[in-house]
Amino acid sequence: MLITPGLIIILAVILLGGLLIAGCKSETESSTAPKSYVSHLDWSKDAIIYEVNVRQFTPEGTFEAFRKHLPRIKELGVDIIWLMPIHPIGEKNRKGSLGSYYSVQDYTGVNPEFGNMDDLKALVDEAHKLGMYVILDWVANHTAWDNAWIEEHPEWYAKDENGAMIAPFDWTDVAKLNFENEEMRAAMIEALKYWIVEADVDGYRCDVAGEVPLEFWDRARKELDQVKPVFMLAEAEEVDHHFHAFDMSYAWELHHIMNSIARGEKNANDLAAYFVKNDQRFPEDAYRMCFITNHDENSWNGTEFERMGNAV
Repeated sequence: MLITPGLIIILAVILLGGLLIAGCKSETESSTAPKSYVSHLDWSKDAIIYEVNVRQFTPEGTFEAFRKHLPRIKELGVDIIWLMPIHPIGEKNRKGSLGSYYSVQDYTGVNPEFGNMDDLKALVDEAHKLGMYVILDWVANHTAWDNAWIEEHPEWYAKDENGAMIAPFDWTDVAKLNFENEEMRAAMIEALKYWIVEADVDGYRCDVAGEVPLEFWDRARKELDQVKPVFMLAEAEEVDHHFHAFDMSYAWELHHIMNSIARGEKNANDLAAYFVKNDQRFPEDAYRMCFITNHDENSWNGTEFERMGNAV
């Protein structure tokens, strides 16, 4: 899947807590590229994705306050709104006073800071009326330490040799789930279905998708599509994710090349080599998310202006 250099106009603009992200797609075919069996929705083709941090987007930090900005966001050319996790944030082992959105206390709950389910439904409905779509950030790999599953289903969690629940990496505010447990998988898929049925969301951006077994994502996509055809974005760069589960994956390598070019460490030859490799690795109809920033980059590596200077 070749991404033509002339088409790399990457729209990733920080604006009042939101991020514009362009979905890059191939214009040429490759006879060696693997085949994807995912059926893309028409509205997802060449889509512009806008990442939203609800808490920081407006002074109020609510769904209702954000909803008032939807017409302006539509005028920017946005197609898909990606809401960072909207669930209640765990209190136990919380990092900092605010905690992490990715420490989910309740998969079917709404963070009361943002409003309630009716407020979310109104936001989604308004976005749909404007011709936009809404996806939720989903954290399947781990939960908060005070998620009800911890007490009700301890067998749903990964454990060390001493039988103690473990945190993934150094993320001490969360407990890693055990995807060898079939009941947990089924419960996770039911939670994914919940937001499609109750709030009419259009899909998910799946956090650390590579840490979750691929067969889970394949099954989840199949079951979700039976409820409503969805759009799925993987925070990962594995080719296999495109075969049955995800429409789009992160173009992380391109992101790092662009940063290096901005610093004068690489040039157009490196970009051209990337296009060739990308074309050979990924299915010709796979969507890759091209970006110059996102919430992780902004938090850990600086803004696009700090990383890329005048090249932005």
